[in-house]
Amino acid sequence: MEFLMILAPVAALVALFYAFFTARSVKKEEQGSERMKSIAESIRRGASAYLKRQYKTVGIFFGIVFVVLIILSFAFKLVNTFTPFAFLTGGIFSGLSGFIGMSIAVRTNVRTANAAEKSLNSGLRVAFRAGSVMGFVVVGLGLLDFSIWYFLTTYAFQLDAGAVTNAMITFGLGASSMALFARVGGGIFTKAADVGADLVGKVEAGIPEDDPRNPAVIADNVGDNVGDVAGMGADLYESYVGSLLSAVALGYAAIGILGIIIPVGIAAIGIFASLIGTLFVRTGENLSSKSLLKALRRGTYIASAVSAVGSLGFILLVDIEHYYIFFAMLAGLVAGVAIGFFTEYFTSDNYRPTRNLAESTQTGSATTIISGLSLGMLSTVIPVVIVAAAIIVSFLACGGTIEHPEMGLFGIGIAAVGMLSTLGITLATDAYGPIADNAGGIAQMSEMPEYVRERTDALDSLGNTTAATGKGFAIGSAALTALALLSSFYNLVKDQMPDLSIMNPAVLVGLFIGCMLPFLFSALTMSAIGKSAQSVVLEVRRQFKEIPGIMEGTARPDYHTCVDLCTKSSLKQMILPSIITVIAPILVGLLLGISGVAGMLLGATSTGFMLAIMMSNSGGAWDNAKKYIENGHLAGKGSKNHKAAVVGDTVGDPFKDTSGPAINILIKLLSIVSIVFASVIAAFPSLF
Repeated sequence: MEFLMILAPVAALVALFYAFFTARSVKKEEQGSERMKSIAESIRRGASAYLKRQYKTVGIFFGIVFVVLIILSFAFKLVNTFTPFAFLTGGIFSGLSGFIGMSIAVRTNVRTANAAEKSLNSGLRVAFRAGSVMGFVVVGLGLLDFSIWYFLTTYAFQLDAGAVTNAMITFGLGASSMALFARVGGGIFTKAADVGADLVGKVEAGIPEDDPRNPAVIADNVGDNVGDVAGMGADLYESYVGSLLSAVALGYAAIGILGIIIPVGIAAIGIFASLIGTLFVRTGENLSSKSLLKALRRGTYIASAVSAVGSLGFILLVDIEHYYIFFAMLAGLVAGVAIGFFTEYFTSDNYRPTRNLAESTQTGSATTIISGLSLGMLSTVIPVVIVAAAIIVSFLACGGTIEHPEMGLFGIGIAAVGMLSTLGITLATDAYGPIADNAGGIAQMSEMPEYVRERTDALDSLGNTTAATGKGFAIGSAALTALALLSSFYNLVKDQMPDLSIMNPAVLVGLFIGCMLPFLFSALTMSAIGKSAQSVVLEVRRQFKEIPGIMEGTARPDYHTCVDLCTKSSLKQMILPSIITVIAPILVGLLLGISGVAGMLLGATSTGFMLAIMMSNSGGAWDNAKKYIENGHLAGKGSKNHKAAVVGDTVGDPFKDTSGPAINILIKLLSIVSIVFASVIAAFPSLF
């Protein structure tokens, strides 16, 4: 049966070849006028300059951690010998996912704007194809990284499968670390620019969004790429490999080599299912978000159905005695689709929650903020119930019991893999949103016909909903993956864990610390955005005041200064929250021992899951409430209602694009750091 592991590299190469040829076909699309090309080039240069500087900064962190891991592995024998090198490959592949996705995005924005001039469907197809490059690069590189480590350790170093799984799970440390820096740094950049551009441009100066007179407009469009594309690519890569690695580790502990083959097979089948789903994404010329959403739903639902049928066939082929594993996979897949649907319900202006939020703008900014926070808090209920149901079903379906939980924990890991099995197309529907947003900016700045902007706005509005859906999907999978990683941690240290009861003060203190960490992390990232945005606001105000002719359109703003401000500030502000995430499990472990770390992981997973959902959905709803008003409802653009909605959207931007989605990396990275440094923690005396 082990020969079936060849499915992993085969599926990885198919995904990467598809991404390569799709990228080539997208680049053949026309770019439009010279003015459009010039604006797109400015965005591309700004994004590339930021990413280059970010990777230099992150490279220093990776170098330090690599040296520490080398010392711990070779001098003290406290971590796996492969850990330092797995850490590097995980970080490199995670960063590469974001880099490739952003590279195609900054080359497709102008092509999407030009295609939208022809028809809505043309614009959708170009943007979606570019988004699919990101989706299939992420899953392709994820399985390729896995395959390299599996075949290298199994055949080159002749390790048994148990040692292989322990070696591989550590490359999640590099992937998660890179994802955290990319998501936090990119998120601070994009939201600082967005907030600065909106507050001074829309609210104070009363000029339209993406108006070329706004000095922060290029920085805003650069931010869409470095945060919502490069950051998201690294983030979802980490989610994908994290779910697979945790399932593989638990699977081998439960049923041996079959526990490795089955999760890998499900992931491989998911790639082929996603490829089939992409063929069904097309729409007519109806500008309503319902018709556009239907086009994307068709692709994701077909991919999910194909993945379910294919996974059932694969499991029956591999080992008919373990047929029940399929029900765990199905529980995760259905949970992912359900979370996506209810996220859409709470964030799309097709439904009452967001429309009610838009109506709250009639009484000012305060009621807009209150209503948005209320909506986000309410939206946590259904996802928690869905994930809880998926955990129970997957645990019981695989025969887990309190006395013998091994198969049940493997079932939870399989549910996480099932939820992310169609990530190729799910991420494509998410990644196309920033491309459409950039296309609208280029259309506005290059003074294309008004109907082009209407089409790109329709695509962008849908992108807000699909982005919120994608974030809900990622957060749901993060909860399952974090639980699976926690189980892996428990299996690793259970002989050294004296007591996990609530009567153990180490567990209680660890639990409180864990519950606090997502709030501390969010506070730091929100504060970072506030500080960075302040510098952008002051710079935009300065230029409006000191450069005559900007408002009349006779003078060109200094775009570069705003881009440089956002770059320097975001790279500086991303360090503290990222470092705290890495060192927190080690400090808690050294102080409270293994039991304290277990409590911390439970607390962080619980509060982090709900806080992330609340922030993501509040932000998505505020954004679409603003778009709903801009589309001519409730007095339309420029009205008092619109200004209140812009304030709500300004608060929601860091919620949905920085702090919220970064929390799902936080809760998994805490678990992975705990696993990697478990031996170090156990080797030192603690208070308990």
